[in-house]
Amino acid sequence: MDILLDRITVDKNILDGKPCIRGKRISVQTILEFLSAGESHDEILHQYPSLEEKDIQACLKFAAKISGLQHTIQSIAENA
Repeated sequence: MDILLDRITVDKNILDGKPCIRGKRISVQTILEFLSAGESHDEILHQYPSLEEKDIQACLKFAAKISGLQHTIQSIAENA
């Protein structure tokens, strides 16, 4: 089965529906923020002992998939 389907879950009752890792209260965003701050995989796994290396890989794959989607950005004008 695809690593994303095995590792990344979305449940409206967990973290308000944010993508998280295997139903845990650890969001994909949190892991990506640690990685972008320069944390190593080993450091993240030490901070979150319930995670596995495959979870971090799934977060990266998820980010790659999301960034490949088409997005429309619209400006929001405030009514004065």
